Amino acid sequence: MKQISQGLMCKSLLTFLMIAFFQTILWAQDGASESASGSSTTTKSVTSTSQSSDWYTSPIVWVVAAAVFILLLVALMRGRGDSGTTASRTDRVTVTKTTSDDIV
Repeated sequence: MKQISQGLMCKSLLTFLMIAFFQTILWAQDGASESASGSSTTTKSVTSTSQSSDWYTSPIVWVVAAAVFILLLVALMRGRGDSGTTASRTDRVTVTKTTSDDIV
């Protein structure tokens, strides 16, 4: 039982160290953008306009996709309608037990 708890403790410690290591790396990247004399602010203003139309932003694409999805869903929910006769078939089993009392 102690080996299990020691193994769990070791895994927890290694996980904590990995998270701390990645956290330090992320803070270092954030600190690299600042200058050595302190934090400086730089303002950059960029204005650009572009007119691009992607195929998935068109409403007709969403309507067609929804229609195909609904048709596929109906087809899957319907299942095998032609072979449904075998699924509704029931078999009857009759069991007959006979007992005899032979009193001698």
